[in-house]
Amino acid sequence: MADFPVEQILKGAKHAIEHSEYLPTLNRMIECCQAGLVEYGLPAPHDAYVEACQAASPRSAQPWSHPAVYLAGRDSDWFFLANNEERMTWPVYRGHYQKYCAAVLRGEELSVPAPEALEKETAEPLSREEQLEQLRKLRESSGL
Repeated sequence: MADFPVEQILKGAKHAIEHSEYLPTLNRMIECCQAGLVEYGLPAPHDAYVEACQAASPRSAQPWSHPAVYLAGRDSDWFFLANNEERMTWPVYRGHYQKYCAAVLRGEELSVPAPEALEKETAEPLSREEQLEQLRKLRESSGL
């Protein structure tokens, strides 16, 4: 249950109570909480974590299942996620993801920033003489 924001647990509890004759089991509560996330297009927390860890660069250009997945990965630090064990990275990612899930449940709109554009103007190549001059300067500055 720690994977879900408080708002989602309350919504899941309300759903479970309305659609059950008996008090829900822990398994049933988890199912109800996950079902509530799906209504907003949010993947389950661990699925979001796996998606973020497996994303290729540039990450902002990837097709994300939901912007919250990207934003939680960004806030967790991509390098940290890629270079550490799950036992260290999962709690960090989960905390950020819960924050963004709560924001979505409150009605906030999240978006992935657009990837940086390439230069519009291409540089003109240097002439042969300019290349030789740059090479000479490089040799002088490096002591070769």
